[in-house]
Order: sequence, then C-alpha cells, then structure tokens
Amino acid sequence: MTTNQKPFKRILLTGAAGGLGRILRERIKPWAEIVRLSDISDMGAAQAGEEVVQCDLADKAAVHALMKDVDVVLHFGGISTENNFEAIMRANIQGTYNIYEAVHQAGVKRVVFASSNHAVGFYKTTDYIDANSPRRPDGMYGISKCFGEDLSRYYYDRFGIETVCLRIGSSFPEPINKRMLVTYFSYDDLVEMLRCCLFTPRVGHTIAFGMSDNPASWWDNRYASHLGYQAKDSSTQFAHKFPDSGDYPEKDDITTIYQGGGFLLTGPQYI
Repeated sequence: MTTNQKPFKRILLTGAAGGLGRILRERIKPWAEIVRLSDISDMGAAQAGEEVVQCDLADKAAVHALMKDVDVVLHFGGISTENNFEAIMRANIQGTYNIYEAVHQAGVKRVVFASSNHAVGFYKTTDYIDANSPRRPDGMYGISKCFGEDLSRYYYDRFGIETVCLRIGSSFPEPINKRMLVTYFSYDDLVEMLRCCLFTPRVGHTIAFGMSDNPASWWDNRYASHLGYQAKDSSTQFAHKFPDSGDYPEKDDITTIYQGGGFLLTGPQYI
C-alpha cells in the first residue's frame, strides 16, 4: 500500500447539485480516489478525481448502473423541501428504494442516508427526544424520510447493509431565525459527522441527529455515541442577531410551538 492511498476507491454522492451536495463535493475528496457525483440537475463538468453521472433516482435501471464499483454511498438525493405527494413519491420514496436495492445487488456495505429533523417535526419545542422516540413527521417530506429510515432498517436486518440515518438539522452558513439557534449544523460539523459515519468500524443501523454544539437542544444523541462525533462549532456566536422578544415558544404560533418550524405551514392543504 502506498502512503498516499485513500481509504475508498469510489464514493457515490447523490444530490450533488443540491445545497449540501455542492458543499460536500470538494470536502469529501480526501476520502476516495474517485467521487462519483449524481443528480437529476446539471452538476457542471467533472473535475480531477470526479465522475459526473446525471441520473433520475426514480429510474431503476439508471440507479443500478450508477452503483457499479461503488464502495460507500452518501445518499443526499431527492426533494429537500415540502412538496406534493406525487413528487415526493417519485424522488424520495421510489428513489430511495432504488438506491437500496442497487446497493444490495452491487454488494455495497454502507450508506449514509440524509434523513431530516422533519421526521420528528411534530414534537414540541419543549420536548427532548432521542433516536428511540416515535417518529412524528411534519409533512410529506418528513414522511418520506421516515420511509427511508424504515427501508434502511429492513436492508440492515435482512441483508446486513449498514446505514447511518442522519437527521440533519439546519445546515447553512449561519442561522436565519431563532429556531435555527437550536438546529444549527455547521458545514464543518456536517463533514466531521460524515467522516465518523464512514470510518467508524461498525455502525449497524444508527439514527443520529445532525447538530452542532448549540446552547439549547431538542435532541439527545446518546444512541449515536459510538460514532465518536464531537461538534466543534456552535450557534452561540450568532445569538446576538436574535434578541429575546418575549416568550418562546410564542403563544398560538405553531412554527415556534413545534420543532418542524415553518414546514408545518407548507404541508398539503394547510388550514
């Protein structure tokens, strides 16, 4: 083995044209000789150490071809906001099934599934939950993430395919509202969490909450402690931008009463 050999031959990153996919594209390169990038949208030209494959995740044959010679998968593909069921069904439910069946057929042994805090968005902001708390999705998007978590559990129990379901909080350059002071997940902490997900020797089927070391928390990560993740960043540095203006959660405001925030106002036929 040469001293500059990388841990993986090929990592597949789905959703490479999305907000987080564009961030991860460069940052995961040290982990693999080749990063295979996939999205239904244009990703630009392949750079050194990259393969670019445009793919609709709802196309079963295309997804199976996409999985050829892949070692591990970072599955960030699909619709990342609330939408109608038909769109969510195609991209997030059919697409995630196609990924896992292709993983199984190709002999890939580990997946990191980009789940979401919206799988539990109907817990109140006064609740403190862990990975064993029943899921309470706040919309069709959250329901699709619950499906993905159950699907990955099945593929682990049935076929031994390890998955970390990463319930991502709010991964942006900085919080844009008071809610995000709790859910903030810096890009550096996201990358560190993914590193832990890929390089921990055994992960089984793990549900982990993706968050930085924020002063307040709704989520207990005790059942993901074996990953060894330690956040380096915190939303504390941004707190001065959101001065206290009364009680939180605010009376009769479901976007502050429930953890899902504004997603509760975007679901089907909200009244």
